[in-house]
Amino acid sequence: MPSGKTVKVRRGTTLLDAARQAGLTIRTRCGGKAACFMCKMSVSPGSELLPIADNERHKLAGLDGEHIRLSCQARVAGKVIAEIRPDPLRSAVERLLAKQAEEQDDKLW
Repeated sequence: MPSGKTVKVRRGTTLLDAARQAGLTIRTRCGGKAACFMCKMSVSPGSELLPIADNERHKLAGLDGEHIRLSCQARVAGKVIAEIRPDPLRSAVERLLAKQAEEQDDKLW
């Protein structure tokens, strides 16, 4: 999600690798070593993932209870529905551009 793409992967594949196989890009700085925290994903309740490891649990500091997982660490055990979270910088730029366009429209009238 949000692209609606589906991909079949082997059990134990990370969500990061599954996304890449689906042709989706998830930004990371650490190369998938759970150091940068950039690859957070939202997973739907009931998604079948292998149990969370201590390293990932420590990094998430409670966010795992909110269905957030690190895509470089979360491993597929069965059917998973996951959403790539928007890049915060890109979201901020999009909001500014929308505001600027709105202000531009207001000046025309």
